[in-house]
Amino acid sequence: MDLAYVCEWERWPKSTHCPSVPLACAWSCRNLIAFTTDLRNDDQGSRLLSADADGQIKCWSMADHLANSWESHVGSLVEGDPIVALSWLHNGVKLALHVEKSGASSFGEKFSRVKFSPSLTLFGGKPMEGWIAVTVSGLVTVSLLKPSGQVLTSTESLCRLRGRVALADIAFTGGGNIVVATADGSSASPVQFYKVCVSVVSEKCRIDTEILPSLFMRCTADLNRKDKFPAITHLKFLARDMSEQVLLCASSQTSSIVECWSLRKEGLPVNNVFQQISPVVGDKQPMILKWRILSATNDLDRVSAVALPKLPISLTNTDLKVASDTQFYPGLGLALAFHDGSVHIVHRLSLQSMAVFYSSAAPRSADEPAVKRSRTTGPAVHFKAMQLSWTSLALVGIDNHGKLSMLRISPSMGHTLDVSLALRHLLFLLEYCMVTGYDWWDTLLHVQPGMVQSLVEKLHEEYTRQNAALQQVLSTRILAMKASLCKLSPCTVARVCDYHAKLFLVAVSSTLKSLLRPHFLNTPDKSPGDRLTEVCAKITDADIDKVMINLKTEEFVLDMNTLQALQQLLQWVGDFVLYLLASLPNQGSPLRPGHSFLRDGASLGTLRELMVVIRIWGLLKPSCLPVYSATSDTQDSMSLLFRLLTKLWTCCRDEGPASEPDEALVDECCLLPSQLLIPSLDWLPVSDGLVSRLQPKQPLRLHFGKAPALPASASALQLDGLIRAPGQPKIDHLRRLHLGAYPTEECKTCTRCGCVTMLRSPNKTTAVKQWEQRWIKNCLCGGLWRRVPLSYP
Repeated sequence: MDLAYVCEWERWPKSTHCPSVPLACAWSCRNLIAFTTDLRNDDQGSRLLSADADGQIKCWSMADHLANSWESHVGSLVEGDPIVALSWLHNGVKLALHVEKSGASSFGEKFSRVKFSPSLTLFGGKPMEGWIAVTVSGLVTVSLLKPSGQVLTSTESLCRLRGRVALADIAFTGGGNIVVATADGSSASPVQFYKVCVSVVSEKCRIDTEILPSLFMRCTADLNRKDKFPAITHLKFLARDMSEQVLLCASSQTSSIVECWSLRKEGLPVNNVFQQISPVVGDKQPMILKWRILSATNDLDRVSAVALPKLPISLTNTDLKVASDTQFYPGLGLALAFHDGSVHIVHRLSLQSMAVFYSSAAPRSADEPAVKRSRTTGPAVHFKAMQLSWTSLALVGIDNHGKLSMLRISPSMGHTLDVSLALRHLLFLLEYCMVTGYDWWDTLLHVQPGMVQSLVEKLHEEYTRQNAALQQVLSTRILAMKASLCKLSPCTVARVCDYHAKLFLVAVSSTLKSLLRPHFLNTPDKSPGDRLTEVCAKITDADIDKVMINLKTEEFVLDMNTLQALQQLLQWVGDFVLYLLASLPNQGSPLRPGHSFLRDGASLGTLRELMVVIRIWGLLKPSCLPVYSATSDTQDSMSLLFRLLTKLWTCCRDEGPASEPDEALVDECCLLPSQLLIPSLDWLPVSDGLVSRLQPKQPLRLHFGKAPALPASASALQLDGLIRAPGQPKIDHLRRLHLGAYPTEECKTCTRCGCVTMLRSPNKTTAVKQWEQRWIKNCLCGGLWRRVPLSYP
C-alpha cells in the first residue's frame, strides 16, 4: 500500500486529538465518501442515512442532483436513545464475481446474478425503500418509504429482556430476513444474534423478532487469558448480505485479538434410546445452527478501526487453503488499523497478513511483536474510521486529527506479478464497473501511462465479444471509461476529446430522431428514425437533395419554435462536420482531436444522417440551419460538406480495414479553409482531476474547501490549445450556449470529465427540455454534478 493524498482542515488545532469521539465513514459505489469529524461533518453519497446520539435519523438526498448540495426531508426519531447501527433495507440485487472465470469471454460467466429476496416488496415485486436501526437500549426501529412519500415507522424490542447494546451490526439473508448482531461491550458476555422480519399489515409497519444462536469469543475460553481482553471493540458481519460470517475484535488498553466466526448447520446427535424407538435415516436427522470459529489472530497492537471489502467474491470455508497459498486478490482482504498508525490488510477468512502500511516515516518489520515496539509519548496519529472502495483497490481513513488519507492498495498485494496478470486484474475490475455501473475512479489509481493503450484495446476487445443487446446497453459507458483511461497517458490524451465528442454525437442523434413522428400513427412500419438510417445507408449518392427525396418528408415536420430552439445543437453538428473534413489533410497526426472519427464509418454515417435531417428542417425554418462564414455568397455550404462527407464515409463504411481517401478528396478538403471559416471547437478540459497527477511515493497534500493548486500534467502540456486560459469565454457544453468569460448564471460541472452547464434551464420549448432532462442526474459521461461558484474578474 502507498499513500495517494492527504486532505486536512485549514484551521484544525494542531494539539487537538479526540480519543473519546467515535467517527463514522462510508464509501458509495459512485466513489463518493461521507465521513464525520468532531469539528464539522461532510455528507456525500447518492442517498445517505445519518443518525446521532439523540436517536435522530435523517435521510439525505442530493439537492438538484448535486454532489456538493444535500437536503433532508424525511427521517425518524427514537427520542433520547442513541443509534448504534443503521442500514438501508436490502433491494434484492446481488451479483457474484467469479475470479476464477476472469478469462471467460462472456460477462455473464464472469458476473452472475444471485437469487436474493428484498427485505420488503411493493405490489409487483418492486423492492420497498427504507432503513433499519438498532439503539443502545436494545430497540430495533424500521422506517419504510412509500411511493407517496409517506414514512411508516415501527419500533420493537429485540428480545423480552432488554439490555445495553454497545455494538451492533446488520446483515441480510437471501430469504428476505434481517439478522442483527449485538454485544454489550464486555468480552465476558455473549454476542447475541436476532432474526428480524418486516412486513406491512393494514398500512402499518410490523416487526417480528426471533432469537438466534449466540457465541462467546474464543479468547475468553482460555483461563490464562480470559481477562486479558476485557472489551469487545468491533463487531462486523463480513458483508451486508453474508449474515453467516462475523468478525469480532476484543481489546485491552494496549493490544487486541481478532476472530472470524461462521454459522453452520450441524446434525444433532440422537440418543441410542430414541434411535431404537424411531430410527433416524438420511435427511431426517435433526439439524441445528451453531457458530464455529474459522480463524483467530495472535496478539496484535490495539485495533482502532476495521474496514470490510465490498467486492462480492463468493468464498466458502474450503477456499482457505487456496487463499492462503497463492490467491492474493484485493477483494479477499479486510483492513485493520492500529493505534500505532499502521494499517494491515488481512485475508477475510484466514486473517493472514496480505499487506502492511505504516504512516510513520521509519518503516518497521511486520514480524516485529507488538509488545516490543517502543511507544512514543502521547497518542499516535491513527485511523478512527476506515472504508474500502467497491473494488478494494483504495482505502480511505479518517484519523484522530480529522485528516482524510487516501491509500492505494496494489492488486498484487505487494507480491510480484507478471505485467499481463496485473493488466488482467485491472481489466477484470473495469469490466465489473462497466457491468454494474459503479464508478471506476479507484481502479484508475493503479493505471500507469504505459498500461493505457493495452487496457483500452483489451476492454474494446472484450466488449465486442458480448451479444448485440448487451453492447447497446454498455455502449456509452465504455466510451466514458475509455475517455477516463486515455487521460492518464500523454500518448492517448487526444482521444479523450474524441470519446466525449462521440458521446455527444450519439446523444444528439437519438434525441433528434426521437422527435420524428410517423405521418400515420397506426402504421406498423419502421419508425422514421430507422427508415432514415436505412435510406442513408442504401443511397450512397453524394448529392444531399437526391438522398432527401427518398424520405417521407412529412415525418420530419416540427413546430417552428421547436426547430429554432434546436439551432445550437444543429450548429454543433455542422461545425463538427466542417472541422473533421478540414482536418483530413492532417490525418497523420494522432495528437489532433477528431483523428479517430476519420476512420469511424458508423460515426460518419450518423453525421451524414443528421445532415439530411438538418437539410429538410432548413426548408421549413431556414433560420435553424447552421451558420457558416463563406467567401462566396452563392455557395451551398451544406451540399459541399455533405458531398465531401459522403466520399469520406464510403472509404470506411464497410467492416474491415478502411481504405485511404483518394487524392481528389484530400485536395478538396485542403481548399475548405479558403472557402469557409473553420470553427475552433470548444473541447472539454483534459486531465483536470487528481488521478492524472498522482505519482507513486509522492502523496499530495490538499485542504478541505480549497481548490488544489496543482501543476499541469505532462498530458495537458501536449495539448495547450485545448485548455482554456483564465478570462477566456466559457461555453455550456450541453446546450452549446456561450456563457461569457465570467458567467452570471449558476453553473454545475461534472466531477468526472469537467463538462460545464447552467444549473437552471433558460429554455421553455418542450423539445429542448427533453434534451436537458437527459442530463438532470448525470453528465453525458455518467459522472456526478457539483455546483460551482460564480467567477468574477
